[in-house]
Amino acid sequence: MKKHILEFLPCELKKYLPDEKKYRVSQILNWIYKNHEIDFYKMSTLPQSLREELFTKLENFLPEIIKIDISKDGTKKFLLSLYDKNKIEMVLIPNDNKNTLCISSQVGCARNCSFCATASMGLIRNLEIYEILSQVFLAIKELEENKLTNIVFMGMGEPLDNLENVIKAVRILQDEQCFNFSPRRITISTCGIIPKLKELADSGLKIKLAVSLNSTIQEKREQLMPVCRKYPLTELKNALLSFRKKTAFRITFEYVLIKDFNMGKEDVKALLKFLGDISCKLNVIKWNEVPSMPFKSPSEEEVTKFILRMQKLSSAVTYRKSRGQDINGACGQLATKVT
Repeated sequence: MKKHILEFLPCELKKYLPDEKKYRVSQILNWIYKNHEIDFYKMSTLPQSLREELFTKLENFLPEIIKIDISKDGTKKFLLSLYDKNKIEMVLIPNDNKNTLCISSQVGCARNCSFCATASMGLIRNLEIYEILSQVFLAIKELEENKLTNIVFMGMGEPLDNLENVIKAVRILQDEQCFNFSPRRITISTCGIIPKLKELADSGLKIKLAVSLNSTIQEKREQLMPVCRKYPLTELKNALLSFRKKTAFRITFEYVLIKDFNMGKEDVKALLKFLGDISCKLNVIKWNEVPSMPFKSPSEEEVTKFILRMQKLSSAVTYRKSRGQDINGACGQLATKVT
């Protein structure tokens, strides 16, 4: 398959079109990232010969939007069909003057977390760079005059299992001639793949990191997240302390609250000990129920009690209320079901 136009950094596109002057390459980039036009033949300021060359050399198709579900809270979940008919989901979350896009990095996921609906799909394949970036491009077009402010790699898949493509996608997202997103506005979430965490830290990429934690008791985390058997909590913490030395951003920890499982006094004690010497933020999230799974979501009163117990933590603790639950668009609910 030909290379896709969304996979190029500006310097790479210039090399790919060696006979074109620099300003022509800038015009192409402006059409895509400023005018949000990806149809080569509609790039009217380009010579006809260049438009035909682009059409001959490069791909410019986007995933097809099959369905949009709209939540009562304004959240939109998009079901996208890829070139090979595999499907992914992305979620657009409005919140006051912010618009956050939750994007996928894989079709399915191999990590088999027991509380996540995506795990039921298994891993089908990694997303290509352009398939990651196409989600952002489609969201920007959907928002029209409103601005996309934040991007989180928290959709389907484990981003660090597709690290090479994710890193390249983020570099394009941050390039000032491309999407021009600030590093502060992009977050990669991971279950904790230690060798890939080291690789990400060494890449020099400026990025915010979120770690799906959910228990700091080894046996319990293993039940929720099989990855913990290979990469135990003690090793994960050492890797995160090393990661923190190489980034300007605090690490965010995500803790999904599951009734009668990870909210007791012993859980709080273990969590306080684990986080105590890490510069971080803690987001607590009620588990979003999935009918086929045995867990239960806690009450608001139980959530409040847990948060009060966590007040001993010197770092910020935030209760992140899920959005899009009524359309199965909240964290852990994405599984590409067509209804």
